[in-house]
Amino acid sequence: MAAARALRGGGCCCHRHRCLLSSSSAGGGPAAERGERQESAGLGFSPPAHSRNDWIGPPDKHSNLRPVIFYVPPEESPLERRLREARQEAQACDQRFWARHNRTFRQEKEEFIYSRLKAKGLEIRDETGQKATLNAEEMADFYKDFLSKNFRKHMQYNRDWYKRNFTITFLMGQVAVARALRWLRWKKKNVGN
Repeated sequence: MAAARALRGGGCCCHRHRCLLSSSSAGGGPAAERGERQESAGLGFSPPAHSRNDWIGPPDKHSNLRPVIFYVPPEESPLERRLREARQEAQACDQRFWARHNRTFRQEKEEFIYSRLKAKGLEIRDETGQKATLNAEEMADFYKDFLSKNFRKHMQYNRDWYKRNFTITFLMGQVAVARALRWLRWKKKNVGN
């Protein structure tokens, strides 16, 4: 889904979203059950009660994804709720995958740098206290190896991502049709009066 890609890219994906000033994460819970605005985990931040938009937060420090607090309409239909929950689950899956992936990447990168420096007889920090680094060619070996080692994980993630987003797109179509039919019934009722 374009929204998921926009979240990964760090920008708002459409005008219906508002950017948060503090970190947030999406989730359901009792507030969502009652049709209230969801709060971000642990921060106590909630978009204004009068807002009728999804809100996008700053990038998460572990996954680098921008979390979304989804707007819950007061009269959310069961179909709209299924769509929102599918979007929340997709966001949670992306969050878990990229947080785990980035943590593994950083850890393996540090281990690689340490082993290469040790093989050269160097310490992690030089005599001035600066962190020692490797050149681009040496790091290219790490990147190539890391991508090769995680190829199957990335392929599985991509397959799952497409399945989730196909479901979301299908639900979005159903919601759009249901809203159009509801609007037509409302218009026919009001024109007849």
